Amino acid sequence: MSVSEKQAQLIEDLSFIEDRQERLAAVVDRARRRPVFSADLKTEANRVNGCISQVWVTGELGDGVLHFQFDADSPLVKGLVALLVDLYEGGTPADIVATEPVLFEQLGLSRDLTPTRQNGLTAVRAHIKAIAQRHT
Repeated sequence: MSVSEKQAQLIEDLSFIEDRQERLAAVVDRARRRPVFSADLKTEANRVNGCISQVWVTGELGDGVLHFQFDADSPLVKGLVALLVDLYEGGTPADIVATEPVLFEQLGLSRDLTPTRQNGLTAVRAHIKAIAQRHT
């Protein structure tokens, strides 16, 4: 499945929740079920610059696609980053670079985020894109 197809699927799945606040709560809840991020990966090289919260994202290429791990020190930020990681997980580097995330806007989540959180998501997207560009 391409990143664009995955994005459409995520939007469809989360649009089923009509209330925006409940939708945001579901996004946060998804992150709670993620694998534990190893403490030794919390390095400066993996830290996302531009986030007020502490966010770390790593990516490794395997079989031509990227696999990501992440963590954040805020439950809300962790949920939002999880949504981005879910979008790009298993994508080819070229597909990841080419596909911008529109799901936050289409799901109405952007309206409920402060400008600093929106800037942080932009920084996470840039970090993921940089990881993908290193593998193109």
